Amino acid sequence: MQKEYNRLMKRCITLAKKGYGRVSPNPLVGAVIFDDDYRIISEGYHAKCGQNHAERNAVLNAKEDLKGKSIIVNLEPCSHFGKTPPCADLIIEKGIKRVISGLVDPNPKVSGRGIDKLKNAGIEVIEGILENECRELNKIFIKNQTEKLPYITIKTAVTMDGKIASGCYRSKWITDEASRKEVHKLRNIYDGILTGSSTIIKDNPMLSCRLKGGRNPVRIIADTNLSCPPNSKVFADDGARVIILTGEKVSAKRVKEYPSNIEIIKCPLKEDKLDIKKAVEILYGNGIMSILVEAGARINKSIIEAELADELIEFIAPKILGDKTGINFVEGFNREEISKCNNLKILSTKLIKNDIMVISRFKKFL
Repeated sequence: MQKEYNRLMKRCITLAKKGYGRVSPNPLVGAVIFDDDYRIISEGYHAKCGQNHAERNAVLNAKEDLKGKSIIVNLEPCSHFGKTPPCADLIIEKGIKRVISGLVDPNPKVSGRGIDKLKNAGIEVIEGILENECRELNKIFIKNQTEKLPYITIKTAVTMDGKIASGCYRSKWITDEASRKEVHKLRNIYDGILTGSSTIIKDNPMLSCRLKGGRNPVRIIADTNLSCPPNSKVFADDGARVIILTGEKVSAKRVKEYPSNIEIIKCPLKEDKLDIKKAVEILYGNGIMSILVEAGARINKSIIEAELADELIEFIAPKILGDKTGINFVEGFNREEISKCNNLKILSTKLIKNDIMVISRFKKFL
């Protein structure tokens, strides 16, 4: 039984991932309906925010009567009215006899209520199947619900001696094309992509997702003094939101020089620079639930020092640049003792052609 539940939950997780980049601020959810012989009868997943939840899609896709059947879902079925009706009510209505769940809803306002409603209706509920995997799947949603902040991942490409660019700020290309394709997969997942004005001025990137079938994230530029040229590629009106985070004292005249599709948000300053914590809080208030940071050493440093970073993804190339010419991954970031280092936990490593992709989590989020 446990082996079959694990197998079916893995299928739920696979289905849920089809919603990457499109369900925010909702969680990723997949659902599978099966009979007593563990034969899959129907499947469904949450495809887009505002559309049917996974359980409802699984019910709608069914070609046979669901009375007496079981449903497995990676997240507790909802019990409240939002943009769609409660899934718990639908499960009860269809006569489903058993619900297997991976994770209790982390939203403290609704946590456990769906399970309670199902139990009160006489439905057997089994909880905690592949709970760690289900938690990892919805790490963004969990952070949003428990801390009311976006999940932040720093992405960087470095040489083996930790350099992100030469002394003259040239970084094309540290990693190979295969690694860059992986980056576009990441851009498809996160709500927003954050960089600084220095990156825009030096590299003039588009910050788009060039993945087939992918979608462009919200482009976010930290630019204290509105120093980026208004004709930069990143400001092109391609349907994606573009946000500039700037200081409170920039002139109205300068603001008007930028294209009308740009959202310019003024933020408090701290030591003549953007207060990064306040800026992140403002972004969350503007619907940005997750952020992929593709920036330079200063922004990396400020985010780590403010303890805002949840994850670090490094693409390490088999190259050595050297001390005198290379720009470090973080600038002005020093720990005098090993015991005072910021500790991370490596989650995975992957060889991508000639590069290594290392995914680590900052221990504050463990």
